[in-house]
Amino acid sequence: MTATIQTLAGNLAPNQQRLVSITEQLTAAEGILATEINGVELFRFEEPVSCASGVFEPCICFVIQGDMKIQLGDHEITHSAMAYMASSVHLPVMRRVTEASRERPFIGAKLKVDPQEVANLLVELGDKAPPLAAPDSCPECGLSIAQMDEQMQDALYRLLNLLNSPRDIAILAPSIRREIIYRALIGEMGSRMRQFSATDSQSHRISNVISILKDQYTKPLRIRELAEAVNMSESTLYHNFKQVTHMSPLQFQKKLRLLEARRLMLVEGIEAATASYRVGYESPSHFSREYSRLFGAPPKADVQNLRGIYAPEPESA
Repeated sequence: MTATIQTLAGNLAPNQQRLVSITEQLTAAEGILATEINGVELFRFEEPVSCASGVFEPCICFVIQGDMKIQLGDHEITHSAMAYMASSVHLPVMRRVTEASRERPFIGAKLKVDPQEVANLLVELGDKAPPLAAPDSCPECGLSIAQMDEQMQDALYRLLNLLNSPRDIAILAPSIRREIIYRALIGEMGSRMRQFSATDSQSHRISNVISILKDQYTKPLRIRELAEAVNMSESTLYHNFKQVTHMSPLQFQKKLRLLEARRLMLVEGIEAATASYRVGYESPSHFSREYSRLFGAPPKADVQNLRGIYAPEPESA
């Protein structure tokens, strides 16, 4: 299954061009850049990235230039330039940057969102919110994508431009990030964001299930206990969980375990067998098989390859 937001054709409009220009200016180096604005990160890649894995937290991600493919379970989403994506829950995903070069790098931004911010805005909106259309991609899952309209582009530009005047960040950033969340809430993907902020909705219950799995991923999975914790039947939990994540609870837990094991080996230098026990596996050989199936190589070879990719270049004499 594939959902796609088309890249805008032709020359960029002036407001789009200034958004590209400021993001390129602020991302002089490749990689993920933390900023002085709380909850905001920037991204820059000058060549395609074949496979990056991680857990999306509740956030809004903007692709400003380039293209990225996101694998969520059995579902692939194409996230293209001048589009934004909302993740309402924590989701383990695989990402590939498919369009990037030194002349035209992949650039983007991420804004971390507290679900309570969405709930507070909903209370203020009341019945004044306009009717909502369904999002263009993956309407039943925890990821939604929409095109940035001129108002969203302008708000994002003003937020990023604050990085050029740090003394203004503390005063102005909170109101602009609130505007960005508001724009998303009343736009195409607003129905998804609203659904996750409703405490009595099925999606909110699945969000609670995801939180439990995230906190207890090393423990044996017991569907009955999960269902009881969120007041759902086992069959309803399974069905709704699959809709939101495109994975079964067991597949979701497995991805969380393997992603954490990869981090332990890559960042902390832990051996594969030790990492496998640390994340809840009882058999290192079973761990190695599932790791190879997800990442395309055995643990040791995969980590060596990643270290080769991310190792800093030696300084010239």
